[in-house]
Amino acid sequence: MKTLSAIIPTYNEEAYIERALLSVAFADEIIVVDSFSTDKTIDIVSTFDCKIVQRKFDNFSNQKNHALQFATCDWVLFVDADERIPYKLQSQILEAINSGKHSGYKLKFPHFFMNRFLYHHYNYVTRLVLRSDCHFEGSVHEKLIINGSIGKLDAPVLHYTYKGLQHYINKKDSYAWFQAEQMKKKGKKATYFHLAFKPFYRFFSSYILRGGFRDGVPGLAVAGINAYGVFSRYAKLILLQKGLK
Repeated sequence: MKTLSAIIPTYNEEAYIERALLSVAFADEIIVVDSFSTDKTIDIVSTFDCKIVQRKFDNFSNQKNHALQFATCDWVLFVDADERIPYKLQSQILEAINSGKHSGYKLKFPHFFMNRFLYHHYNYVTRLVLRSDCHFEGSVHEKLIINGSIGKLDAPVLHYTYKGLQHYINKKDSYAWFQAEQMKKKGKKATYFHLAFKPFYRFFSSYILRGGFRDGVPGLAVAGINAYGVFSRYAKLILLQKGLK
């Protein structure tokens, strides 16, 4: 039987961390990498059988790469504090790591917004990997790099993504600045065409092509905010190009 380490990065997650830890209790080892929380996060984690690693935060990739050094099991599952691994997915994970079919797996993340999960707004993200020869790259939207094939597990992760409308919009804005700066470093240019076309296509893709209209008013809201996020990214890139920021 293959063994499994669960890694959870934290910073001031007292409202979420206990339920996250309970949902990964099926793992052989749990590692919490904390960015020196100032709330009760560590007190709560200390009541569980976990390894606690504290490190000053610089970016998401470095934080998770640091935690990887403390993992001792064959496989590693990366979980955020606001995520839950339900029983069906736990079974799929244990079956997958013992199957020998792939070196990693993408997990399904439906969005949680306006007090419901939006099953037509979802992403697949690589979160379950063989520990040997894997690492993260990127600063905000970090990417897990592995050697070998990647499969998919269909049971969803319960991810309480956004705490409200304003939180969702603020998150899009904060990411937009970082994305614009990264695009500028890569020599990419933004035009007014991008401001008009790119947001429209993101809305169309989210609401029509991916079936967001089936999620009712929350689906419409998410499609609109996603389009705003794209507009914000290119608007900020234009400001950077003109030296206005």
